[in-house]
Amino acid sequence: MSTSSTGPTPKSTVSQPLSSINDDVLVKLEYFRVPPRWLFVRIESNNGLVGWGEATLEGHTEAVEGALGALKDTFMGWPTDNIEDIWQHGFRSRFYRGGEVLMSAISGLDIALWDLKGKRLGIPIWSLLGGKVRERVKVYSWIGGDRPSDIEKAARARKDAGYKAVKMNATEDLGWLDSPAALEPTIERLRIVISLGLDAGLDFHGRVHRPMAKQLVALLAPHKPLFIEEPLLPGHIPEIARLAQQSSIPIALGERLFTRQDFRPYLEQGAVDIIQPDVSHAGGISETRRIASLAETYDVGFAPHCPNGPIALAASLALDASTPNFVIQESSIGMHYNEEADLLTYVKNTEIFDVVDGMVNVPVGPGLGVTIDEELVRKAARDAPAWRNPVWRGPDGAFREW
Repeated sequence: MSTSSTGPTPKSTVSQPLSSINDDVLVKLEYFRVPPRWLFVRIESNNGLVGWGEATLEGHTEAVEGALGALKDTFMGWPTDNIEDIWQHGFRSRFYRGGEVLMSAISGLDIALWDLKGKRLGIPIWSLLGGKVRERVKVYSWIGGDRPSDIEKAARARKDAGYKAVKMNATEDLGWLDSPAALEPTIERLRIVISLGLDAGLDFHGRVHRPMAKQLVALLAPHKPLFIEEPLLPGHIPEIARLAQQSSIPIALGERLFTRQDFRPYLEQGAVDIIQPDVSHAGGISETRRIASLAETYDVGFAPHCPNGPIALAASLALDASTPNFVIQESSIGMHYNEEADLLTYVKNTEIFDVVDGMVNVPVGPGLGVTIDEELVRKAARDAPAWRNPVWRGPDGAFREW
């Protein structure tokens, strides 16, 4: 599914744009659902320049499409150079602001504007952000699935592909208070991966409630995982802070937080060691960079969440290259959700994501540095369904966290 708009908007409902140093203005915005579950954004200026963004919000595609429709109605004819002005109006010009839907839509537009600007100037986005602070970006990849299995085979494959670190779901779905025996497979999987010489992050995925999380964190500590992710659901800030005080394992979180204001209490209460904003959800390159800078003042690392598509990964790499407190980057290649397409499917210059010795070279092409196969995107978007996540019930019939 795709859509575009170039028509006028009633002037009574929008602000007038600021002037610009050039005549390049936004004249077209399209969005494309593509398998496996991604939402790409394409913008075009009156001078024929094109920028690509990603507004993927897993499980809520239609809602983001609606928000993108509102943004395109607002910003046709606005200068593409004034990214911050567009961002501020997209975020602040309505009474209700923030949240995953609006911020994902803003993300898609924001990333595309940065891409277009870099292409217009002929330089990478990281150069526009002040230049790079590293030559290479440390990366990790997913193994296992929602119900982890066949971990050893998958871990060996990632190691052979050049990775030195992986991430996997810590557990299958759990009851609020489950049998302690349900936690034993987690320890065994971690042992297997570490025995292969790989570091491993464990994603609790918010599916482990406090009575079980306390036990699991204690069991994991002797085995030294790289980090644990979302040990409790977002919003349980004092409870996560107490877990952080009780354990030496670094705590990572942030994929379900969308602004600096969302991250602030976690940082202030010492609940997080590594923040994981998602550039497709957290307001794009503009706001994700500000979130990373805020975290640096608390000596907290920056590890962008990115189980999404190649545009989101390229945008993340631009931030990683230019952010001092960056630590490691997630990649979705080979992920269990990527059934109809994978990270490289819609990319022409796939070499920019090559992993060598656990790292990816900082992309040097203009804008995002990724060349999207537009013809394939348009073809894949025809009648593409919106993705739906699995939903689970326990043996008693009660809903369980996914």
